[in-house]
Amino acid sequence: MNFIDSLFVEHSALQAIIILSLISATGIILGKVRLFGISLGITFVFFIGILAGSLGLSIDPAMLHYAESFGLVIFVYALGLQVGPGFFSSLRTAGARLLMPATGIVLIGTIMAYGISYLCGISIADISGILCGATTNTPALAAAQQTLEQMNIDANGAALSCALAYPLGVVGVILAIAFMRRFFVKESDLSGPDKEHKKNIFVASYRVTNPAIFGKSVSAIATGSQHSFVISRLWRNDKVQIPTGDKKIEENDILLIITKPEETEALRMIFGEQEKKDWNAENIDWNKIDNQLVAQGILITRPEINGKKLSSLRLRNNYGINISRIHRSGVELLATPDLRLQMGDRLTVVGEAANIHNVEKILGNAVKNLDEPNLVAVFIGIILGLVLGSIPFAIPGMSLPVKLGLAGGPILMGILVGTFGPRLHMVTYTTQSANMMLRALGLNLYLACLGLDAGAHFFETIVRPEGALWLCLGFLITTLPVIAVCLLSLRVLKLDFGSSVGLACGAMANPMALNYANETIEGDNPAVSYATVYPVCIFLRIIIIQVAIMLLA
Repeated sequence: MNFIDSLFVEHSALQAIIILSLISATGIILGKVRLFGISLGITFVFFIGILAGSLGLSIDPAMLHYAESFGLVIFVYALGLQVGPGFFSSLRTAGARLLMPATGIVLIGTIMAYGISYLCGISIADISGILCGATTNTPALAAAQQTLEQMNIDANGAALSCALAYPLGVVGVILAIAFMRRFFVKESDLSGPDKEHKKNIFVASYRVTNPAIFGKSVSAIATGSQHSFVISRLWRNDKVQIPTGDKKIEENDILLIITKPEETEALRMIFGEQEKKDWNAENIDWNKIDNQLVAQGILITRPEINGKKLSSLRLRNNYGINISRIHRSGVELLATPDLRLQMGDRLTVVGEAANIHNVEKILGNAVKNLDEPNLVAVFIGIILGLVLGSIPFAIPGMSLPVKLGLAGGPILMGILVGTFGPRLHMVTYTTQSANMMLRALGLNLYLACLGLDAGAHFFETIVRPEGALWLCLGFLITTLPVIAVCLLSLRVLKLDFGSSVGLACGAMANPMALNYANETIEGDNPAVSYATVYPVCIFLRIIIIQVAIMLLA
């Protein structure tokens, strides 16, 4: 019996690891069970933690606090590191149209929550937890608890009310999506008018008929134009060529050009007649277009290439090949000369097989090199993120400064390191599986600790009158902003339903609802919109909830 007690009851490092591992394993297994087509996924770890806490299981408070903080930091930093490389490009292409309604969801929900707090006399700690649970935003809860403790206010109520509101926060967004789909969405709303969400680049062919460019070199045309494009292939007298920088363009040349969707009309004015052939179909076999050239994807795996500009390698002139596009973190980028390369980028290289083989030696293309994570960048980034999160920002009229905290600092630093690290020749690449492992491990730890901490008083609270009130208020804070803003996005901003739903899931930090949207809405617009607004909205919620607590407490 003493042996059992030492494993599950007596506080120790061993007991803490066993309890947290048991909660996580059970939650992950049960999270795969689907009810009415919906599974809670990793979120079920939170509820198993609550159950364990209500049954009397506990771990040393210091260890609980450490594991909870460490898990949160690992999760948000890995998330920022993953979305960083494509974050700013997504903001440039469609950020304004998506961020405006997403920010609206954040602001409406926050105003509703603290307005209800004033009208119903709910304490600032309880309503902050309800807001975090209704929006399934655990990083914001961490920021709220830090602020409450800084103001000498008991923060336990926030975790408890968050636990009560969280289940309907998950399900509420899914119900809101189903409700809108049933009563408000037309067939035209599902057609996906935002084509740029599906492709960041566009392939077109032009027959050169503009006398102004006859006899000019490819580099001269590119330098003299303000538009972004890459000439991938050149056909002259039915023979294909690689258009190196010094290649002269002649009348009736046919050019295969990689560009952005919005640039196609401007390029028609530069080159001439655009051919009707559709080069953007998914089933095109680029190696069968002509017999002389092949197209091959090459991975950058040599650390010395990391952070260098594409033009500095002079691959096109030295090796007679062309790079048409670059795949980075699920985003297709145009291979412009000033683009800085990163470890893990996949370059689409066009040329003769022998020349491509030579380029392969320059870039690496050794997949096994990417399997070795650069943990130096991870730990340095975490340190910098924690330092950034600890810096107080004074806001005029407020007695206490605002801090980004354990959630805001690391996620912002992760985005910055993932985006700008290569410019400092800092290898920040981690494989998608490695990043997902870090995120899942961190989130599991955080949710298990959070549930275990809140579980001691969970069931005795839910049966009290205020428990039922908290559930209802949380459901309203979840559903009303989502429905209102999504309808506004559809009818006023003219976004398609997939994009509207995706930005709502991102604003509510609800990956389970995103999974439901991906399964019920054709296309990848929901996922793209989610990835664009998610980091900004998490950051915004972390700041807003701290400001609201300081102003209203």
